[in-house]
Amino acid sequence: MRDVSVIGTGITKFGELWDKSLRQLGLETGLAAISDAGITSKDIDALYIGNMAAGSTLQQEHVSALIADYCGLADQNIPATRVEAASASGGLALRQAYMAIAGGFIDIAVVGGAEKMTDVSDSESSYAISMGSDEQWEAKAGATFASLHAMIAQSHMEKYGTTREQLSAVSSKNHYHASLNPMAQFPFAINPEAVSNSGIVSSPLRMLDCAPNSDGAAAVVLCATEKAKKMNKKSIKIIGSGQASDTLSLHHRDKLYRLPAIGIAAKRAFESCGKKAKDIDVIEIHDNYTISEIIALEEMGIFKEGEAAIKTLEGETKLGGKIPVNTSGGLKARGHAPGATGIAQVIEIVQQLRGDAGDRQVKNAKYGLAENHGGTAATAVVHILEAE
Repeated sequence: MRDVSVIGTGITKFGELWDKSLRQLGLETGLAAISDAGITSKDIDALYIGNMAAGSTLQQEHVSALIADYCGLADQNIPATRVEAASASGGLALRQAYMAIAGGFIDIAVVGGAEKMTDVSDSESSYAISMGSDEQWEAKAGATFASLHAMIAQSHMEKYGTTREQLSAVSSKNHYHASLNPMAQFPFAINPEAVSNSGIVSSPLRMLDCAPNSDGAAAVVLCATEKAKKMNKKSIKIIGSGQASDTLSLHHRDKLYRLPAIGIAAKRAFESCGKKAKDIDVIEIHDNYTISEIIALEEMGIFKEGEAAIKTLEGETKLGGKIPVNTSGGLKARGHAPGATGIAQVIEIVQQLRGDAGDRQVKNAKYGLAENHGGTAATAVVHILEAE
């Protein structure tokens, strides 16, 4: 196994990007990442694209060939692969590229993720998201993505006494972080009371507990670390990677208040690099709903079961706290463009480890973790990065 590093990044602002197409977003971020890495198209061995919903929202499949063509890589016959794992598509695309480089098959890969979620109606966008659940036994039966997570939240509340105030603290904290991030969709602070008083979506989850369906794109350039050093590239090493799966439908799970695949993916990532949860300085978590952040922190061993909500309310996951979480604003406030989300998370970690995060910089950050999952964590991907 060879070491793998991130040597370039590119990201768009997330939001309602009416004036840009999927291919434009992919081109913009890809070129930015290549420029940041200081390479040319001739250096690229492969292209990996994370995308969940283009087939249903844009009637465009074969997204990998589309992006390769529009980015001017088709003439060089560079192999392009689309990866789909619902909202974990970006994180899994990154893992596929990581494994190809670590295994010695290629040296340099561009990994991009892009999504257009606002070119259709809200109902169509929400239905596309629901395709990450079990269509036959959940979506077709009337269970929305929000209601599935509401059941998870209710179960966690019953088991551990998690409160409305604690859920609101997650959202408020992430909005505060987003207020320091110029690339966030919602770069403004919101007090916990506003979260608690926002409209009910599916009890106990309210509007401000839920991440938006966003447009956006993100890209990174991965390179074999030895080659990056010879090229004199300032890089951030990916030292751990883990993936796990679970049942697609909730009704097949033993406990609704658990998302076990996240914990298993994290365990595999930690074991692959010999690190532990206590070594991590900054974390990006897939907070598509506030309850998701709380459970993920517990599954990965950052906090004990039943304690993450309490620790969040006490400020331990806020900038300046013991372990800052979602300094980008997370899915909740930076925005959630499913295919791009997992890569955007890694870009935030890279910026933190480079010391380039500006007002949201975590002091002396050396190790960062990104957790990206699809559906109700039927697919989970965890990456651990180190500042070299």
